[in-house]
Parts: sequence; C-alpha cells; structure tokens
Amino acid sequence: MYKPFLEYLERSLQQRFALKHRPIPPGLESQTSDRGKNPATIQSWCHECPEFRKIRYTYIDAGESAQIFNSVIYPSHCYDLPLLGIDFLSFGQVKNLIVMDFQPLFQDDAYLEKYIDPLRALHQKYPDLAQNLGMKFYDANQYFSKYLLFAKTDTKTVKTQVFEAFQDYLNLYWQMLDKAPPLYDPSDIQRIVKAQKNYDQYSADRDPASGLFSSYFGHEWSEKFLYSFLFEDAMPLEAAAARK
Repeated sequence: MYKPFLEYLERSLQQRFALKHRPIPPGLESQTSDRGKNPATIQSWCHECPEFRKIRYTYIDAGESAQIFNSVIYPSHCYDLPLLGIDFLSFGQVKNLIVMDFQPLFQDDAYLEKYIDPLRALHQKYPDLAQNLGMKFYDANQYFSKYLLFAKTDTKTVKTQVFEAFQDYLNLYWQMLDKAPPLYDPSDIQRIVKAQKNYDQYSADRDPASGLFSSYFGHEWSEKFLYSFLFEDAMPLEAAAARK
C-alpha cells in the first residue's frame, strides 16, 4: 500500500542531501513474526546529514491485514524547524488512517507564524484529508499543528490525494529548510535539544503503536524498538519516574 510513499521519500532525500547511514541498534533493523494468522515483517532505515540529525522510517508489511508506514525527520539542533511526522496505517484495506504534519517544537505565536502558517494553503487544498478527528492518545495542542492532515479514508484516495499531499508536504518542508538560517547561540541550540528530547519522551509515553508492535513481535523487542530506536531520547516511564 505505502511502498510508493517510501520510495518517493528515499528518492527525494537522496536527490537533495548528502545522506549517511545512521546506525540502528543490533536486532532492531528488521524482524519477522509468524504469530497468529498473519505473518508480519518490519524493516527500518535511518540516515543523517548536515541538515537533519535523524531521518528514520519504518515499514510493517502484514499482507492484506496491515500495511504501515511511519517516519519522523529530526532537524539538526542548529535549526528550530518543526519535525516532519508521517504515519500511514491500513488494516484490511478497509480502515485507512493517515496523519501528516509539521510538528512544532514550540507554541509561541512567532514560531507558529513562521513555520506553521505556511501550511495553511496545503491544508485548504486537501479538505477531505483534514477531518478534525478526535485524538485518543495525544493532546492536539502539543506537538501537532492546526494544519495537520488527519483522516480516515479509502484505498483509492490513499493512492491519489494522499500521495499528492505527501509530495506537497515534503516539498514545502524542503523549501522551509532552505530558508531557515542556522543558529549559533549555545542557548538557542540547547533550547532545541531540550525540545526534541521532550518530544521523544512525550511520544514514547503515548505511542499507541507500542501495543501493535508487541502483538506482532513480542513485548521485549517492542520496548527496545520504542526506546532504543523510535524515540531514543526517551526513557521508559519507570526509569523516568525514578530519576525525579
């Protein structure tokens, strides 16, 4: 379902950036499950370049029962850009959920005007993909923009409108990067470091995919995947509580 999206992302990255492989902890790059009726494979890729400190994307292929494509792009700490977040999930080719957003690190008006307001035109271009669905696991006002694409849709729309929107969002993100001046003040950089770490902790604490990973690949592997790769700057809730 989402292999064309993955391939487009890879081509777009390779054409624009001097990518280097960013190591994935041993045992987490890929995994196969034969639990239950639906065998599943999961594979992940990770890169870095001067502009982005971490570019990660993951694909779960469980045949007709599930197709999942997830990606987060973390700008280098000298840029205060939002993170680019992508989450596309299809179950049985009937239930298709798409989420795509520039995820803001800060919520002050100047930041939102600079980095989120440019999304308005794309948000208006794809009204069928901006359904204002309720968020069960997250606070919509934290690490999400008011112009995110968030929709339940059909397979035909995924292959047409969603793919077109995906390309538009990526291209706008690259344009935004081109205009973003690097920061040099250590206090500005530390503020970004802290904000990205907070994003990882917030996301790891709430990510509903953890249960899905566990169902396919077991709890132990899923916990390692969550905290050692997806959100590597986060700590398990027990460890975070112990440090306080």
